[in-house]
Order: sequence, then structure tokens, then C-alpha cells
Amino acid sequence: MMDMTTAVALGVGASIIGLIFALWQRSYVLAQDAGTQRMREIAGAIERGAGAFLQREYRAVAILVAIVTVALVVLSSVPGSGMSILTAVAFVIGALASGLSGYIGMYIAVRANVRTAHAASKSLNMGLRVAFASGTVMSTMVVSLALLGISLLFIFFVNELGDAGQAASALAGFGFGGTSIAIFARVGGGIYTKAADVGADLVGKTEAGIPEDDPRNPATIADNVGDNVGDVAGMGSDLFESYASSIIAAISLATTAGIFVDDGLIAAQIFPLLVAAAGLIISILASFLVRTEEGADQEQLLGSIRRGIYSASVLIGIVVVALGSSLPFGEKAGGVIIATLSGLVGGVLIGYFTEYFTADTYGPTQALSTSAEGGAGIVVIRGLALGMMSTLAPVIIVVVVTLLATSQAGLYGVAVAAVGMLSTLGITLATDAYGPVADNAGGIAEMSDLPEEVRDRTDALDSLGNTTAATGKGFAIGSAAMTALALTAAFITALTAGGSTALGAAAHPADLLLSPQFVTGLFIGGLLPFVFSALTMVAVGDAAQQIVEEVRRQFRELGIMEGKGKPDYERCVAISTDSAIRQMLLPGIIAVGVPVGMALLAVLGKGNTLGEFVAPISLVGVLLGSLVCAFMLAVMMANAGGAWDNAKKYIEAGNLGGKGSDAHKAAVVGDTVGDPFKDTSGPSLNILLKLLAIVSLVIAPLIGSAFPG
Repeated sequence: MMDMTTAVALGVGASIIGLIFALWQRSYVLAQDAGTQRMREIAGAIERGAGAFLQREYRAVAILVAIVTVALVVLSSVPGSGMSILTAVAFVIGALASGLSGYIGMYIAVRANVRTAHAASKSLNMGLRVAFASGTVMSTMVVSLALLGISLLFIFFVNELGDAGQAASALAGFGFGGTSIAIFARVGGGIYTKAADVGADLVGKTEAGIPEDDPRNPATIADNVGDNVGDVAGMGSDLFESYASSIIAAISLATTAGIFVDDGLIAAQIFPLLVAAAGLIISILASFLVRTEEGADQEQLLGSIRRGIYSASVLIGIVVVALGSSLPFGEKAGGVIIATLSGLVGGVLIGYFTEYFTADTYGPTQALSTSAEGGAGIVVIRGLALGMMSTLAPVIIVVVVTLLATSQAGLYGVAVAAVGMLSTLGITLATDAYGPVADNAGGIAEMSDLPEEVRDRTDALDSLGNTTAATGKGFAIGSAAMTALALTAAFITALTAGGSTALGAAAHPADLLLSPQFVTGLFIGGLLPFVFSALTMVAVGDAAQQIVEEVRRQFRELGIMEGKGKPDYERCVAISTDSAIRQMLLPGIIAVGVPVGMALLAVLGKGNTLGEFVAPISLVGVLLGSLVCAFMLAVMMANAGGAWDNAKKYIEAGNLGGKGSDAHKAAVVGDTVGDPFKDTSGPSLNILLKLLAIVSLVIAPLIGSAFPG
């Protein structure tokens, strides 16, 4: 029987291997030639813009982290609160780890872009290898730091507190810390990137009639910066939290769900750590399978990515069977294995169906492109319909995975299904982080006037990046839904542990489900994703308007189009940065404030009139209502936006009249609407539903202590 110390040692060992691999890949990328002086100048501007944004953002986030840390310390010092000061320790470490992984990922991305452009001058495969190597730096840092933090903190907390249940409760602070970074990285980065992108497109493409990434467009550098802050730092922080929280939820449910005893309990606690450790090593090995041949088309390029992901999935599946069979689960071994594999397969299927609805090699996006011949209005209508229809497959997949997992291993099965889905994150995230690097490489190639064959290669890599980005968003949304469900299950279990009457132990289940507190909680939870999305969409619109006005001013006053003056890139970068930092605060405050406010009202309302309106079951309703609505709304937005983007690119490739045609102009409008859908509001909903759940889990001891058995 493997003990907890051995399992933690394996987790730490795998994390160290991952960190060494990330540093090795970093060295490989930085050793590549950065190209001509002009290329270096452009890349330097992108690098400075990205660094400026991240510094501003992290300063703002540091204030929030400090406030929350103080709040957690104060709550833990209240007699009878049930909370430990170790929760605050875990929170700070989680925030630091998430922030560090995002910083390192963007550090390498803004240096890999110019090296990818130069590598593409040699061959398509060299360009792919450099861009993908930069993506593996991000992915392995995310997975390694999350696994290292959880492994060390869990064994330390168990030794300090002497109880695995209390240790798991305190460990939730680590996930909360990661989410605190993610909410601002995702929201702030999303506002930044789409404000710059929409502003650049509306004036540059639509009004001035110049190509994308044309150096005369003052917003083009801000646009390239935005790709990195949104899809590298933002996505990394997003999936850091999903990955960490899925493991934490599994450990918590193993301890509190009451379905494992003796050696089986220890097996259930260490199983997610071992799966994660194996997944990290396997993802590193599978990354070497991603390569291609010169002249490869999109299907062949996609095949190279699929080869890595599918190989990793098969290998981790074998490891899951081996681990489940060797650990002392007894008669529950088969159920744990099936539950974990269901999540693994579910993640692959969600990625496939996302690709089907967004890639221009399939019917849905091609039909959307054809509809552009009818005008912009038809494109918008068809794109919305496509996004709505695309929710069908992911929802069915999550339903099947949930039913299968719970039937085999109870609520613990939901958590290990999420762990299984995220076990290949080391390579899955790399395919997504690769996208912004390839996109930037194409922009640098165009602004540097590199030969046509180089631009053809970077265009091919960029097109692949659009597909992998859309697939990555689908995977992120699906994993967020499973993680939030697992965290909600852990929250409910924590409230009922120890005989607590927080959820009305003496009441019949029907009384709870039909209670006005629960029903109103569902409505409030269902409302939150729409309010959250509205705030982020308005933020993008306001910031984009400022960019539009600035670009128009520069065209008008500086004589850029006549060759009399040079564009002021830094001004557009500053506008996007200031707008994003300012407008990301309210959505973040709402996401943290709602569960805390509901919990406080429930505790204060115990035994008085307020309790007739707000009770702990109200917060359960908020979590479930937000989970259902946020999941489907996020899928709809991400897939509609991805399809609009690729429909435009399908026309630009020479179909339906090509660039400059009426169909192309209509498709540009659809893409403009889709930009904040797929890169701001949709992905930000991942963080909303996870943050609501992890905050609730963190304060569960406080609620439970107010309703003793």
C-alpha cells in the first residue's frame, strides 16, 4: 500500500521534472535567431506593452490579495468559526503560483513570436516547433506549480492539523488564490485584447481599407499585445485554477463524502495526486510528437496537434486503470476507474465538437461564410444560431459524464472525472498558448515585409492557432463546468458533515428543493452570468470606442496614410491598459462578493425573520443556477465567436469573392461582434462559476459552525 508521503513525493518529483522541462524549453526558444533589426523593434514594442499591462494588473491584484488575506486571517481568529489560518497561507501561495505561471508564460510568448517568424523563414516545421515549444513552457509551468503547491501544502496541513478533512478544507484556499488571479487575468486581459482588436479592425480594415497588422495602424501593436495578455496569461491562470481546484475537490470529497474508509480513504486522497503526476510526465513526452512536414495543409497541421493530445490521452487512460487497480479501493476500484476515464474521454469529445462547430474545414462555419453573401445582419443571426446549437454536444457530454461518474463513485466520481479531464493539461494548454505566438509571428512577418513564402507559413500556423484556440476554449469551459460541479458537491458535503443542520437535516429533500430560499437562489445564480457578461461586453465597447477615436485622430492629425508621420503605438497600448484595469474591478468584486454576502446573510438570519428569505440552501441555489447558465452561455459565446472569426478567414482565403468583397465586409462585422464573445465574456464565465464555488467551499466551515447538529 502506497502511503500519503510516498504519493506526495511522487507529485513533487513530477513537478520538479516539469519545471526542469519548462526551463529547457525556454532555453531552446530563446536560443533561436530573433531575425532582422526591424523584426526585433516590432517584437520589442509588443514585449514592452505586454510587460506594462501585466505590471499594472498585478499591482491592482496585489491590493485584492492583501485585503482577502487579512479577511481570512480575521475570520480564522473568530472563536468557533471553524476556519484555520492555514487557509490564508494557502490563499497567498495559490495567488503567487498562479501569478508566476502567467508571468513566465507571457514572458516567453512575447519573445517566441519574433523567433517563430524567423524560424518560419527556414521551414514550416521549424516555425511550428518554436511556437509550440513556447506553449509547452506555459503549460508545464501551470501544471507543475499547481501540483507542487497542492502536494506540499496537503502533507504539511495534515501534519499540522492532524486531520485530513481539516487539511482539505484549508487547502481550498490554494484554489481560491489561483482564482483571484484568474478573474483579473481573464477579465482584464479579455477587455484589453478585444478593445485593441475591435478598435484596430473598425478603423484599419473597415474605414482605411488597410490589411490586418499593417504597421500604419496605430492600434496594431496593442492588438498584438492583447493576444498575449488574454490568451496566454489569462488562459494560463484560468486553467491553473481548474486544475488545482479539481484535485482539491477530489481530496475534499474523498475525506468528507463518507464512501471510503481505512486504506480506501488514503487511496482516494492520493489517487488524484498520482493521476496528475502521471499526466504531467506523459504530456511532456507527448509534446515531442508535435511536428509536421513542409507544405502541410490545415488538416495535416491539425493532425500533428491531435497526435500529441490523443497519444497523451491513451497513455494516461492506461495509467488510470493501473493506479485504480493497484490502490486498495476494493470493490470500488472499477467505479473510480470508470469515473476518471469518463472525464478523460469527455474532455477529448468536447474538444472535437468545439472544433467541428468552429473550424472552417467543417460544414457549420462554411455555411456561416456563405450566409455572408446576404449581408452583415444574416451573418450575425446565423452566428448566434450556430453558437446556440453548439451547446448541444457539450451539455450532453457533461450530463453523461456526471451520471456515469456518480453512478460509479458517488460525488467523489464527479471530482475524479474533472481530474481525468484535466490530466492531459500539460499538452492541451500548450496547443492553446501556441496560438497567440503564431498570430504575433504573422503580424511581425507582415510589418517587417518578410518574403511571401514566410507569410504563407505564418498564415498557416496562425490559422492552426485559431482552431486550437477555439478548441482550447471549449476544453476550458467543459473542465470549468466539471470542476465547479465538483467544488459545489464538496461544498454541500462540507455543510452536512459532522451533523450540521445548515441544509436542514431534519427536512425532507422535497421541502428543500421547493423552498423559496433555494428557488430564489437559482434565479439569482442564473442571473449572474448575464450581468457579468453584460459588464464585460460594455467594457470592451467603451474601451474600443476610445481606441477608435485615437486611431482616427492619428490618421487625421499625423498624416500616417500620406507617409508624413509615424503612428504612436504606445498611446493605444496605454488606452487599452487603463481601460482594462479600471473596468475589470466590478466583475471581480461581484464574483467574490455574492457568495460571501449570501453566506453572511444566511448566518445572520438564523433564527429570525431574515432566515425566511436567505439560508445556506440559498447559496447552493446560486451555485447551481450560475453553473447551468454560465456553462451554456460560455459555450454559445465562445463557439459563435470562433465561427465568426474563421468564417471571415475562410472568405479571406479566396472563397466567396475573397478580401474586399461584400461577403468579406459582412464577415468582418460578424467577427467584430464575435471578438468579445470568444475572447472576453465567454472565457470569463469560466472564472465566475469556479470562483463562486471555491469561495463557498472556503467559507463552508464558517457556515457549518453557525448551524451545529
